[in-house]
Amino acid sequence: MNETAEQRKIRQRQEDLARLRGLRPIDDDFMRCIFRDNIPLVQLVLRIMTGISDLEITKLEIQKDIKRLVGARSICFDAYGNDSKGRKYNLEIERSDQGSDVHRARYHSSVIDIENLDANQKFSELPETYTIFLTEKDKFGAGKAIYHIERVNLETKELFNDGEHILYVNGEFRDDSDIGKLMHDFSCPNPADMNYKLMKDTTSYYKENPKGVEVMCRAFEEVRDEARDEAREQTQIEMIRNLIDTLKISTKQAMELLKISSEDQQKILAKI
Repeated sequence: MNETAEQRKIRQRQEDLARLRGLRPIDDDFMRCIFRDNIPLVQLVLRIMTGISDLEITKLEIQKDIKRLVGARSICFDAYGNDSKGRKYNLEIERSDQGSDVHRARYHSSVIDIENLDANQKFSELPETYTIFLTEKDKFGAGKAIYHIERVNLETKELFNDGEHILYVNGEFRDDSDIGKLMHDFSCPNPADMNYKLMKDTTSYYKENPKGVEVMCRAFEEVRDEARDEAREQTQIEMIRNLIDTLKISTKQAMELLKISSEDQQKILAKI
């Protein structure tokens, strides 16, 4: 018997609720929700990770797209913020080894520089920056809570002090220190078992408060919609390539034959 639209809606709702119960702050979909518009929580996290106890976040953006350089690879920051002293912070939550590649950290750090130096500004006006990767596993396998990556003058053994900082935070680390307790909270699905009140209260809201639960269920639906759109777009790209190969026509002509809208054509051209 085929599933009706109403039955599918009910089934997906139950699946979403079951999924929500198991989500942790280190999970990407959940992290976006608990960090969005939540400067106090992000500020707490950054204070512990950087060791800057008086850090005050003045601006916060979640899922910030960076597309300043034409032709360069664009990226999307999980969390991007400024503090009261002009420092810039990019916090990335990565569960896979591929996502935490050291070259990616280098690129993210360089993009922050490009984003914050306009024409005619002096290089010395570049802000101090922190690119932070929180990884689910111990990236470097040395059992440290945080790995600090800094440029060093190899001849003098002194820090280069160019204002760029890259940190890898070990999501597996556990002890009674502030960072050990925070890493526990990031991997904990049950707010009642969390150490930090801000993390506990925010997680509880999205898992137990009806309004918060509804926000999460809408987020799950958006993810499904995005997946359907991506699948449709990939199918269109394959059809375009087949038409180009078979009929020996241009990409533009192939898209017109398929009656692809002008808006979608621009998106597809960027991916072919």
